[in-house]
Amino acid sequence: QLQLVESGGGLVQPGSSLRLSCAAAGGPFGLYALGWFRQAPGKEREFVALIHRTGDTYYADSVKGRFTISRDNAKTTVYLQMNSLKSEDTAVYYCARRSGSNSLQSNSYDYWGQGTQVTVSS
Repeated sequence: QLQLVESGGGLVQPGSSLRLSCAAAGGPFGLYALGWFRQAPGKEREFVALIHRTGDTYYADSVKGRFTISRDNAKTTVYLQMNSLKSEDTAVYYCARRSGSNSLQSNSYDYWGQGTQVTVSS
C-alpha cells in the first residue's frame, strides 16, 4: 500500500521561500500523476498543483508563477517549491496520488499524506 510522507513545512515571513517534499513508498509512483492540495482553517481543501508522469504541470491561478511542482521518480519524491509566499498561503499542505480524471477535485485522488503545516506570518 502506498504511503506518502510530506516534510518541509514551517513558519516563514511573507516573501520567503519553502520547499516541500513528499516521499512515497510501498506502491506504484512513476506511472501516476501527483498533486498538492492545501487546507486553511475553516476552508475546504483546495487544489494547488499537479505533475503528470510525463512531467507536464498544472497550477491553481493563485499560485501560478510563484510555486513550482517537480518530481524525481528515481527517489519516488515529489516537490513543491514555494516562492514569494503570502499570508494567504498559510495552510496544511498535502500531497496525493491521482487515480481519477478530475485533477482539481480531491475525490480524484486515492492516497494522501498526513500533511505539513506552512505558516506565513510577520
